[in-house]
Amino acid sequence: MHRLLTLLALVASLLALSAHAAEPIQPEKAFAMRAQAFDGQTVEVVFDIARDYYLYGNKFRFSAEPATVTLGEAQRPPGKIKDDEFFGKVETYRGELRMLLPVSAPPGVRRFELTVSSQGCWDGGVCYPPTPQRASIDLDAVPAAGSGSLLDRALAQASPADAGADTAGTGDESGRIAGLLRDASVPLVLASFFGFGLLLAFTPCHFPMIPILSGIIVGGGQHLSRGRTFALSIAYVLGMAATYAAAGVAAGLSGTLLVAALQNVWVLSAFALVFVLLSLSMFGFYELQMPNALQSRIADTASHNKGGHLGGVAAMGALSALIVGPCIAAPLAGALLYIARSGDAVLGGGALFAMGLGLGAPLLAVGMATRSVLPKVGPWMDGVKKAFGVILLGVAIWLLMPVLPPLAGMLAWAALLLFSGIFLHALDPLPPQAKGWQRFWKGVGVVLAISGAAMLIGALAGSRDPLQPLAVLRAEAAAAKAAPAFEKVDSIAELDARLASAGRPVMLDFYADWCVSCKEMERYTFPDAQVAARMDRMLLLKADVTANSEAHKALLKRFGLFGPPGIIFFDAAGQERDGLRVVGYMKAEAFAGILDTALR
Repeated sequence: MHRLLTLLALVASLLALSAHAAEPIQPEKAFAMRAQAFDGQTVEVVFDIARDYYLYGNKFRFSAEPATVTLGEAQRPPGKIKDDEFFGKVETYRGELRMLLPVSAPPGVRRFELTVSSQGCWDGGVCYPPTPQRASIDLDAVPAAGSGSLLDRALAQASPADAGADTAGTGDESGRIAGLLRDASVPLVLASFFGFGLLLAFTPCHFPMIPILSGIIVGGGQHLSRGRTFALSIAYVLGMAATYAAAGVAAGLSGTLLVAALQNVWVLSAFALVFVLLSLSMFGFYELQMPNALQSRIADTASHNKGGHLGGVAAMGALSALIVGPCIAAPLAGALLYIARSGDAVLGGGALFAMGLGLGAPLLAVGMATRSVLPKVGPWMDGVKKAFGVILLGVAIWLLMPVLPPLAGMLAWAALLLFSGIFLHALDPLPPQAKGWQRFWKGVGVVLAISGAAMLIGALAGSRDPLQPLAVLRAEAAAAKAAPAFEKVDSIAELDARLASAGRPVMLDFYADWCVSCKEMERYTFPDAQVAARMDRMLLLKADVTANSEAHKALLKRFGLFGPPGIIFFDAAGQERDGLRVVGYMKAEAFAGILDTALR
């Protein structure tokens, strides 16, 4: 416990000192510039200024190639006056800065190269020389009108404080969260991401972590003290949080999500095998099937020998973070986006570590609650262990569902439910003087057996939906709930070809078989009547990135995405709609509002 507390204190100290202990970054990262046509006579220039850096308002210079393109005076919001040791009282900008630059081009010239020179400083005491940055401008590539005027937003940006609030009100959710990392203080960032983690802990992606940790506690037996239970729980949570931070930093700096590479049949099968071994130990089968030496080694690794070892439990938490919860959510996407743009791995990693702690906070409660409800040693304890053995088998099947044929997955669930019902005496007659608990558990067994039978019948009848196995027998109802059809695109070239000939608004959905949130969108959001009616008016494209090929990686990288789920909208001319991205699961009502904006 002393080591764990020391580690937490060290992480907190590093984060608190990161703003001043870091080395200055390259000017192109400190003052990242992008530009695009606002209308046929105006260009919007945007600077994303890193935390602890600022730009001088009187140092902007603009030029265009070819020289026949003339530029007017840039319109920018008022900055903050700073008493600078080098230039005296000057106007400065922090956070996000948007400027509108009038453009006059001769007939026939619609494309040109814009060069923007800027100069700024780092709060740590370093000032940069004037830094030119270039952008290619196409005056005909005008973004469709979004939820608010760019001009209004630019002129409303009056100060760093206002900039943070303004950013929060525009753009997609992951972009606003990236803005929080850039503009907010370190304590606010950590508290916010801890809260994000708490919310994400109750999403389906992370539910399997509950039986994993509970199985570790139950496997330790009744002799576990409360202190030992807490130590095991926090070791699991710290392993999970540290992995989120490390994998997130690696993804942000490299542009590749590590967990996507792990979602393959070999890795998932190996991890599922671990859970099968854990469940067999719950049933007491080791003595019957394995030599004593191998049994002891597996029991130690699975953290079932005298309550387990902290290192093994932390490793289980790390593996769970990588394999059990691979879906991208808006907070994770925002942090990865911030790391990729700024290169600030310390703050980005700290935010993800805080999010991992938030994810793990309910698991600490689960671990302690599991210890509290454990019965005394005896037949009851054997029953609890067998129940968790069944749950761990369910986790193993859940892990394999993305790589199993749909029929095999349905049959596996049916077998688990049927055998569980049989072991609960669903088919055995009750004795005449049966007690209330005997009748209760027989009832549970009957329900499980009936559910397994329904799953088996549905699978043999052609159903591939474990949650609605008999829906295939109601063809009319199933057809009424069918989601709109998508066209698949597997590469940038295919996407560009479809966008060029679309002639109507386009929705691009990034999907993977192992993405739980993607399947939630397909099951609950897309089939909604109001959502489906709006989607029917669009060209629907789907990028299935399950295989994680090089073409898939390039497609994700083009849009700054690190993995699914992610939905991108385009106008009829094939230009992406700003501020309309959807990252993570969204309910039908909110998604219908996004579609309304995309259809305007």
